[in-house]
Amino acid sequence: MKLALVLRPFSEENLAVAKQMGVTDIVTTLPTEGRSGRVWPYEAIVRNKQRIADAGLEWSVVESVPISDNVKLGKEGRDAEIDDYCQTILNLGAAGVSIMCWNWMAVFGWMRTSFTTRTRGNALSSSYDHKLMENAPLTEHGEVSQDQLWETLEYFLKKVIPVAEEAKVRQGIHPDDPPLSPIRGISRIVNSIENYDRILSLYPSEYHGVTFCQGNFTAMGADIPSALKHFGKDRIPFAHFRDLHGKVPTFAESFHDDGDTDMAQALKAYMDIGFEGPIRPDHTPTFAIDENETGGYNILGRLFAVGYMRGLIDGLNSEA
Repeated sequence: MKLALVLRPFSEENLAVAKQMGVTDIVTTLPTEGRSGRVWPYEAIVRNKQRIADAGLEWSVVESVPISDNVKLGKEGRDAEIDDYCQTILNLGAAGVSIMCWNWMAVFGWMRTSFTTRTRGNALSSSYDHKLMENAPLTEHGEVSQDQLWETLEYFLKKVIPVAEEAKVRQGIHPDDPPLSPIRGISRIVNSIENYDRILSLYPSEYHGVTFCQGNFTAMGADIPSALKHFGKDRIPFAHFRDLHGKVPTFAESFHDDGDTDMAQALKAYMDIGFEGPIRPDHTPTFAIDENETGGYNILGRLFAVGYMRGLIDGLNSEA
């Protein structure tokens, strides 16, 4: 497996820090100044990829190209937007960026009810408590059914995955975060292993797979080694390494060495299935001397997480 990192802010200094950590791969989007309309220009992709390569790293994962609610809810204009999305896939493939992480969360993306929950040593963490959302008003979209999302997802996959095959860009669909349904009347469908099996069956392809976000599979109540074995390395192009206290409907994110999951056994399971893709630490609590303005992407938390991951990997390799 390849240790990867999201950088916020995306800067020369942070690229150097990533290299110093021993990270090899970068997970990022295209900088805003490089975009023009909905299609990511090939030249801007190449320049961003080369900027990362010049720092001694590889841009291996895009996370993520926006997919609008027009597409997810099946509204007018979705075909033109899907065509633009497909052109971006072709441009990424031509530039040699081989993995895309995307999601099917309509109306709002990942959600937390607090970013100041205390965890070990009073570090600030994010948490979700569904009781705080049960009486929340509907959004302007009203109620969105699971059937609607299944229909629009199948429509999307049948247009997009053939293009991903042509471009040789593997697609990994991220779990809903939190993985429960509905929230404020908006259903969610990427929230169980059974639903993932259905999603993968909608368009079977080696280019249609799973972003294995460990925290969300933990929140679903899944056993991580069993879930990794269930999908296997061929269906997991990319992974997020994080942990929690609790599971839906109430959970809080933890330091990587302080959650409910046996993280050593989790990493061993990646090795056991032969996973060779990029894996990055995801949301981390905020240390007292760091800033709490990056939604779990502070630099000290990720430095701690990468060191912990490297230690676990070295230990497992020594045992092997």
